[in-house]
Amino acid sequence: MARYTCSFIVSIPSDHLLPLLVELLQDCQLDIQYHTAEYIIGREVPGNVPFPKLITVEVLIDKSKSTETETRMSIVIKNEELPLHLDNYCRQMFELIKQSIESSRHWHLIESIAG
Repeated sequence: MARYTCSFIVSIPSDHLLPLLVELLQDCQLDIQYHTAEYIIGREVPGNVPFPKLITVEVLIDKSKSTETETRMSIVIKNEELPLHLDNYCRQMFELIKQSIESSRHWHLIESIAG
């Protein structure tokens, strides 16, 4: 199973972050399966890649460490593909979503830590 993680600190209140993240993930062609005020699960829509390569994205918004101006969040992107090559499909999608978060016009990125 391929699995990639990253943590971010962005300059936006946590209450405003959730709807913007849902929109961002939908723009990355993900179907939002579940979300609460602190957690989002998105899955890639079948049809473009073989089933084992379909990615799942989990986003955790850490409200316990958030302030009025900054929010911490972590993402996990995974699929059933064996990561036999460094540049596998899951990694490519991870980089796409990570770049979308880092360059979003809705907030200022304070810190990004890939895991």
